[in-house]
Amino acid sequence: MADYFSELGFRPLGEGEVPDHGAHLLRLLRDSGNYDLLEMFVRLRNDDGGNSAPAASEKVVQELPLVQPLPKEQCSVCLKNYDEDDPCRMMPCKHKFHQNCIFTWLKQTNSCPICRKELPTDDPDYEAIKKHKEREDERKQQLESLHNSMFS
Repeated sequence: MADYFSELGFRPLGEGEVPDHGAHLLRLLRDSGNYDLLEMFVRLRNDDGGNSAPAASEKVVQELPLVQPLPKEQCSVCLKNYDEDDPCRMMPCKHKFHQNCIFTWLKQTNSCPICRKELPTDDPDYEAIKKHKEREDERKQQLESLHNSMFS
């Protein structure tokens, strides 16, 4: 039977290592359901002061389909026309980009440069916040629908 610390993936600290209290606080906030504090803490931990989302999931980025661009189309990241031999990738929102351009972009943030549709990330805290906001929006829509059906 595994002990408590092994089950949680903890290991003894090595020589000169210090505990990552931030990661423990993030886990505590996520597990407690305090998404307002979790969002604030995640934003403070970002290098840019919290103005952007984390990078897109590497697996999702690699699975973007290769497509053949139309003649005279332009990549919206580098603003250059596509050549016939340029590898292009299509986002789920159907926007196309040079492979190198979109891969570089998605290492910085998880959204389409044109429409800002987000891709999944590898950051469990960011994904928890996103899921919480989606549920909150659904609840608001349901309440408004209920209100409209009662008082229309």
